[in-house]
Amino acid sequence: MDPVTVAIEIVPLRDDLLVDATELLEAQLVEHELPLPARGVRFVLSELLRQPALGLVLLARRAGASVGVAYLSTQWTLERGGANCWLEELYVRPVLRGQGIGSQLLRAALAELTARGCESMDLEVEAGHERAALLYERLGFRRLPRTRYWRRLRSG
Repeated sequence: MDPVTVAIEIVPLRDDLLVDATELLEAQLVEHELPLPARGVRFVLSELLRQPALGLVLLARRAGASVGVAYLSTQWTLERGGANCWLEELYVRPVLRGQGIGSQLLRAALAELTARGCESMDLEVEAGHERAALLYERLGFRRLPRTRYWRRLRSG
């Protein structure tokens, strides 16, 4: 069981939390040296609010402040037999890591996705991030013997 030393509330993204979610996800991308989306994180989140079938964003909140975020996008896959979610980002403010907040976010996401009828969840872990890999393995994820590839289809 994960140590939880702070009372955390997990809530779905709402209009009034758009700025918080944007800030947390931008911090995650910067920390991992990933480029920000050309249209901006806020645009992506706004579209997800308009079209909830695109995915799910959950925020971890403590004492009225957002301290973590999980961003998941939905897919319809042959390989998984239907609805699948991709955990794109799981981020907890660095000063609060190791307190079980990431585990709470992930468990809440799994519960919500199960309730929505998702068959499975995929994710990736950057090389060298063994702490994150251990979290996922503790929660029942298994490593796949694959290498992921990527290609841009549109410029800008």
